[in-house]
Amino acid sequence: MSIIRTDKWLEDLYEQPIKLCEKLMNYFEGAEAWEIYDYLTMHGMYRPFMNGTEEVRKLHNNKVWEIVQAEMQHLQKLWEGPNIPVFIFPSDINNPKIKIDFNGKSGLAFKDKLILFISGDTLEKEIRSLFTHEYNHVCRLYRYKKSEEHYKLLDTIVLEGLAENAVRERFGEGFIATWTSYYSVDELEILWKTLVQPNKDLLKTAHKHQAILYGLDNYPRMAGYCVGYYLVKKFMEQNALTLNDLLGTPTAKILS
Repeated sequence: MSIIRTDKWLEDLYEQPIKLCEKLMNYFEGAEAWEIYDYLTMHGMYRPFMNGTEEVRKLHNNKVWEIVQAEMQHLQKLWEGPNIPVFIFPSDINNPKIKIDFNGKSGLAFKDKLILFISGDTLEKEIRSLFTHEYNHVCRLYRYKKSEEHYKLLDTIVLEGLAENAVRERFGEGFIATWTSYYSVDELEILWKTLVQPNKDLLKTAHKHQAILYGLDNYPRMAGYCVGYYLVKKFMEQNALTLNDLLGTPTAKILS
């Protein structure tokens, strides 16, 4: 399995995203097409708009599917990762959160599949860094044997921290996400001690888990992400480790 040519799907069904999501039903057990679309739009998938097919044409001209295919082959070998289907769709360019915090692109990683949302203006290096981040999640879920429904806040911030440090390791500081620079080291230490650590055992299903992670409900912006990136980077530097060394390392050890 590898890169699914969703560009062919989009040529026929761009204006009918729910019909397009029928093609994903085999990959989301027991879910209806409208439920899949609803879930994907929450995470950055496009909503059709006038002349939106121009966005699809841009993705095609930018060789997005080919770039992701090459990255997949490289990283699968580098991280000994699983071979999974990868789906690419236009991102919701009118979503302010996707625009500001994620520079117009986002993704959704599962143990058995990966979905990328990319805009026609996304640069090649950004596509590669997005895939690096998301495929790192897949490899972490594959190598660290803990089922996702048992993930606590600490597991999630380490998952995010590993993924963005993978981008830093491959492409340098110039291509890491903007949210990594939201806070100073002192502020991150305070966020860790006063916000993340006291809530470390919140399960993924709890609303507060997501609120701290993304900075919803008046919590500091992208708090969980930022703390996770900082702590993983600190652990890597103190122990002279690479990302590959950490993919199967238990959360508790990374945060010891």
